[in-house]
Amino acid sequence: MVPDLSVELTGRLREAFLEVGYDADGVLGVLGPRAHAALGRGEPEAARRASRDAGPLGTLIRLFLLGDAEDEKAVRRALPGVDLDAAIGNEVLRGDGAELRAGLDVRPYGDDEGSWWVVADLDSEQRGGPVPADHVLGVGHASISLARATSRRPVGTLLDLGTGCGVQALHASRHAGRITATDLSERALALAAGTFRLNEVDVELRRGEWFAPLRGRRFDQVVCNPPFVVGPPRVDYVYRDSGLEGDDASALVVRQMPAFLAEGGVGQLLASWLHRRGEDWADRVSAWLPRGGGVDAWFVQRDVADPALYVGTWLRDAGVDPRGDEGRAKAGAWLDWFAENEVEGVGFGFVTLRRTDTEHPEVVCEDLRHAYDDPLGPESAAWLDRVAWLRAHGNDDLLATRFTVPPTVLLEEVSEPTGDGWEAVVRRLHRTDGPGWQHELDETAARLLAGCRGALPLADLIALLAYAQDLDEDALTAAALPVVRDLVRHGMVAPA
Repeated sequence: MVPDLSVELTGRLREAFLEVGYDADGVLGVLGPRAHAALGRGEPEAARRASRDAGPLGTLIRLFLLGDAEDEKAVRRALPGVDLDAAIGNEVLRGDGAELRAGLDVRPYGDDEGSWWVVADLDSEQRGGPVPADHVLGVGHASISLARATSRRPVGTLLDLGTGCGVQALHASRHAGRITATDLSERALALAAGTFRLNEVDVELRRGEWFAPLRGRRFDQVVCNPPFVVGPPRVDYVYRDSGLEGDDASALVVRQMPAFLAEGGVGQLLASWLHRRGEDWADRVSAWLPRGGGVDAWFVQRDVADPALYVGTWLRDAGVDPRGDEGRAKAGAWLDWFAENEVEGVGFGFVTLRRTDTEHPEVVCEDLRHAYDDPLGPESAAWLDRVAWLRAHGNDDLLATRFTVPPTVLLEEVSEPTGDGWEAVVRRLHRTDGPGWQHELDETAARLLAGCRGALPLADLIALLAYAQDLDEDALTAAALPVVRDLVRHGMVAPA
């Protein structure tokens, strides 16, 4: 059965939520930062205690966020105007003797601009066992990561491919004029429709596999959180398993997405890739791009998981105990497949694509496994801007440009003692914002950057440095230009 989260039912729920203050700020206000953080760690008791005297809002917190059974009269007070029979008939609530429990996960979720509600299925802890095959995942680490990695510049049309519960489309509503969302799962589309109605967000919904429902259409932006779990070609859970072998799901999206982008359009997705013995991961993912080119691509690797850890993590994610008979059988088949395919690790990260008619598109694969705080979304948009600027400016243009070093870029030096004092053995340029890029420099490059204060063009700086250090100017120019290009690409040097 697929729930019917109708306009009538979601409208009543919305009114009730607004009346009692069941939103992101309201929940935080009741729980306080400590109990709220504990709930995020899967420790509900502090939240349960904090909500005891919070009236109807406390009832909704315990009902939907903690999975507690609540007295029917208390639920009626917390959901004024809501037809409880309709809510039960469409899985929002479920009976538990004389009490009621949540039948769906309906929770506040917000960003810096406000709060939404997201409708999804109950997780394995609230269900008390493994989730079913058509489980619709709620707001999780992956969806939040993609939201933070997505560019938020205004666009006319946006596609949320594989919308699930609708999280990415909600974020898109802040900056996209028209939104289309697709999914293969009928249940996912039903819950996403509930999410959009609750939030009064207008989204066109299409059902179908991958890009099939979108033939002949192009979008200014495409976002996708695909079923990227890698392994044997099977589907245990539709939210994570594609039925394709290995990392073919990620490859399929990267290969086909450019055809659905308008000229200059940007696509962004989460992806996983295999690390196979004797193969460079960068070569592997670069081969996914369309053979005809026409796509700028930035692959960012955020993590590489050991195969055994990877299998155990995803089994637990679905509520399957790796120590039980089912878990052992699934883990064994999964690890056998990894061994047969010489898989040494599983990479995970973000992919940014831009459709371009240039003859020489930029394809860069970078390992960014170090910690950084800033969201990647603004940086992905800026990266594309810098790539376009570099493409439009040849070497002569660079030499005529006045550059500056942003104040967020620092030069770090590591020195060792010598007979004459200290001698620098490492000079590292470190960008302290964004992805925290680092570049090691020699003394000559460090001196060149010291002169990048926006006063003199690069050619003059190189000439002065060559004269001061008795270096060949042409050789220094040839060495400096690729270094400057890399630094511009990473936002560590900028045109004045």
